[in-house]
Amino acid sequence: MNALNWLNGPAFELFGQRVIRSDMIGNVIGLSALALGWRRSIWTWPAQLASGVILVAAYASAQLSGGVGKQLLVIGVACWGWTQWRRGRRDNGGQVTVRFATGRERALLTAGTVAGTLAVGGLFTAVPQMSWNPWPDAYIFVGTLAAMVAQARGLVEFWFAWVLVDLVGVPLAFSSGLAFSGLVYVIYFVLVLWGMRDWWLRSRTSASVPEGAPA
Repeated sequence: MNALNWLNGPAFELFGQRVIRSDMIGNVIGLSALALGWRRSIWTWPAQLASGVILVAAYASAQLSGGVGKQLLVIGVACWGWTQWRRGRRDNGGQVTVRFATGRERALLTAGTVAGTLAVGGLFTAVPQMSWNPWPDAYIFVGTLAAMVAQARGLVEFWFAWVLVDLVGVPLAFSSGLAFSGLVYVIYFVLVLWGMRDWWLRSRTSASVPEGAPA
C-alpha cells in the first residue's frame, strides 16, 4: 500500500459516515494552524502549508475539484503569508502586530471576494466536472483566499472572513461525506470567535501601521 492509498483509507466512522485519514490528519493540523494564528505565531503558516498538502488528497478522494483547487491555493498563499510575517512589524512580545483594515483595504477585499466568487462560480458552472456544487464551492474557495490574505496582512478582518466561510463550509462538508471536516469547521467557528476577540483587543493597543506596509 502506497502513502496516498493509506491517507485515503478509513480511519473511523462519525455520524454514520466514514472518516478517511487524510481528512482527519489534514484538519487536525488545520486546527493547530488556526490556534497558532490566534497566538500570532509565525508557525501558523507552515502548519497551513502542511494541512493544505494533506487535504488535497482528501478532496481528491471525494471528487471535489473545487476543494482540491482551494487547497492548492492555500499552499501558495501560505508560502506568501509566511514571507509577509517574517518581514512584518512586531510588538514588544516579538509577535506580529495586528490592526483593522483601512477603508480602502476593506473595500478591495470585499470587491475582490465578490468578483472572485462570481468568476470561480461561473467557471465551476460551465465545467460541471470541477464541482458538483459550484456556488458554495466557489464561495468557500474565494472566501478562504480572502481570509488568508487578510491574515497575512495582520488584519482583524481575517476572522470575520473565516466566520462567513464557516457558515457555508459546515453544511457543505457534511453533505459531501467529509464528516470530520464538518466537525472541524464547527470547532473552527468557536476558535474563530475567540481569536476575533483577541485580535480585536490587541489591535486597540497596537502601534498604527502606514497603509500599504506589511502587518
